[in-house]
Amino acid sequence: MDTSEQTRRGEQFHRLHDGDEILVLPNPWDIGTARLFANLGFQALATTSAGLAFSLGRRDGDGAVDRDETLAHVRTIVEATPLPVTADLENGFGESPETVAQTVRLAGEIGLAGASIEDATYRPDDPVFSRALAVERIQAAVEAARALPYPFTLTARSDNFIRGRPDLDDTLARLQAFEAAGADVLYAPGLPDAAALRLACGSVAKPFNYVAGIGATRFTLAELRELGVRRVSTGTSFCRAGLTAAVRAAREVLEEGTFGYIDGVHSVAEFNELIDPGGHDS
Repeated sequence: MDTSEQTRRGEQFHRLHDGDEILVLPNPWDIGTARLFANLGFQALATTSAGLAFSLGRRDGDGAVDRDETLAHVRTIVEATPLPVTADLENGFGESPETVAQTVRLAGEIGLAGASIEDATYRPDDPVFSRALAVERIQAAVEAARALPYPFTLTARSDNFIRGRPDLDDTLARLQAFEAAGADVLYAPGLPDAAALRLACGSVAKPFNYVAGIGATRFTLAELRELGVRRVSTGTSFCRAGLTAAVRAAREVLEEGTFGYIDGVHSVAEFNELIDPGGHDS
């Protein structure tokens, strides 16, 4: 991808965060779902590390997929449509700020419009990096992003609440420190309720990302906007919804000997038009 196209996508993605409406990002897990979501009308895409792991027959989390595999996969999503793509780059695939910076530089080479970096260590006994190191890692990521020859939106993520450390004060302090370090979007998956979400959104000036499908909370887009959310990603939820439908269909056949799951399913012709309208490579 040439620099002019990278710039177009990077600038478009940046502008999408400045609109009055919440930016909603679906998370495709292959070329087909990337094209499907694009043709349904979404304005940008985000990748899902869990969707990638499941498609490879692996468990999600804790470094199940390495950096080279992730970037190779992400490149296919970037090339699948003209939409801007932001990638889930997990914890940057290493502890040191230098490794995180290198990951962001490599992400830039494949034409991503943005990426997220989390503070998870994947060590059960010490699940998140110290706040000081977490901030250094985001500083390094931001410096690498700013050195790219086109706009790159860096999302910084605090994983306290999904890593067994439900410390709201520390989460807010991390979000504020990540913002001060230059992050463009802030993110803390798994916040327990509307009050915590409102507090998180109000603690930073930059856009806050909410991920659907983690924890018990269920909000509409209108409710999220009122709470201060500026961006929503579907995370693993679309992938899990699709796989859940497949599991239910398979169990119906195995356990009941019936095929009722076929009722209401889109036809091949309908999916042809959703994934490749007009019968040409788009």
